[in-house]
Amino acid sequence: MSYDLSRFIDDCRDTLKRDPGPEGRERIRLLLERLLQDEDFIAAHCSDRTPKGLVVLHDDGELGFQILAHINEKARASPPHDHGASWAIYGQAASYTDMIEYERVDGADPDKANLKVTKKYRLNPGQAGIFQDGAIHSIDYPDGSRFVRVTGTNLDRIARSSFDLKTGAVKQMAPQRAT
Repeated sequence: MSYDLSRFIDDCRDTLKRDPGPEGRERIRLLLERLLQDEDFIAAHCSDRTPKGLVVLHDDGELGFQILAHINEKARASPPHDHGASWAIYGQAASYTDMIEYERVDGADPDKANLKVTKKYRLNPGQAGIFQDGAIHSIDYPDGSRFVRVTGTNLDRIARSSFDLKTGAVKQMAPQRAT
């Protein structure tokens, strides 16, 4: 029996009700890797024939989490950013995404930050990575990259920050800028 989007949503809901913390999110990361193995899911939501752009696959009215398909036409390297008080799980469907994680090595100045790279890795098809609440990261992907992102909430509704590596400037992000 295939593992489809409906079962993934049900499993996310069950998991988050039992454990909304880091261990529950790790379980969701593993479930997302399982979903990314389903050929029917990929064909329907992440294939070459899927319309380009950002598509909300699920917006959970009770628990608040979202599942989004990012069908990217053009390459993009995001600046370092956070997802505010939310976590995010990225699951690669096609091509790859390079991930960089950062740590602030200064105080908590709201206008200026000094960041240090703590981890670099590549997500290949079928792999998923997680950023816990407030984690600073950047993503870099080539033309045609496609991934699924699960977030703890609708990121358009919360404060998020973007960081300029050259100047140290910290700015509030516009909705969905980090895609």
